[in-house]
Amino acid sequence: MSILKLGLPAGSLQQATGDLFAKAGFKINFPSRSYYPTIDDSEIQCTLLRAQEMARYVENGALDCGLTGHDWVLETGAKVVEVSELIYSKISRRPVKWVLAVPNDSDIKTVQDLQGKRIATEVVNMTRAFLAQHGVEADVEFSWGATEVKPPRLADAIVDVTETGSSLKANNLRVVAELLQSTTRFIANKAAMNDPWKKQKIEDIVLLLQGAINAEGKVGLMMNVQRKDLDAVLAILPALQTPTLSPLADPTWVDVNTILEETVVRNIIPKLKAAGARGLVEYPLNKIID
Repeated sequence: MSILKLGLPAGSLQQATGDLFAKAGFKINFPSRSYYPTIDDSEIQCTLLRAQEMARYVENGALDCGLTGHDWVLETGAKVVEVSELIYSKISRRPVKWVLAVPNDSDIKTVQDLQGKRIATEVVNMTRAFLAQHGVEADVEFSWGATEVKPPRLADAIVDVTETGSSLKANNLRVVAELLQSTTRFIANKAAMNDPWKKQKIEDIVLLLQGAINAEGKVGLMMNVQRKDLDAVLAILPALQTPTLSPLADPTWVDVNTILEETVVRNIIPKLKAAGARGLVEYPLNKIID
């Protein structure tokens, strides 16, 4: 039996990734102290890795595919296929940002002010490339973590990742420049994408994951409406949505079924009832496949 070797990101994205796969229809179990999660698909073999390492293991074929940030693909320079962008994260669906930051009271105001300074970061290659683009030479050193606490004693500036900016503010840091916005990508080994079975398996997984992301924050809504009230009910529904209308046994009634943002539904259900809708049912969605 053919096996697809899938890398899952450890650390901050682990729980969010497990939740996403669950919505896509895959049950993943993360045993404690094990780097080999189990999945209810006998054709998939999972390995838990830090996102920083994922791209190079996919590149060299130790893994057929995996999930990691676009930032780490760039940082490692790995030659992989970015099959799909998957916009999800541990906090929100916004991209994360890599920013150059300094203490609030620092004299550094621009990138050029970093000439000859010391910068701490996890993304050494990305930072050096950014500085080179601006004609700046600085001492860029690798940071093993807790990067935001290093200025001003251990570094003049940092390049760090942020999603909300709260950690930077908590450590009295301000942003001088933004290097990159990054989202999670489903990446694959080039040889795997040339294998018909693996390519199809990868594309099927990505389709389901994208469907789960598309369904986030949305719900289905169905209701019965008398034909005489139909125009009034449809006028309340968002204009961009095209509901499905189905005849009922009683020819004077129709079934209306649509997909809406969850925050919209809670505001319009009372209006729909007042306009004549009956038997309103709101139901959750796991996947929306375009």
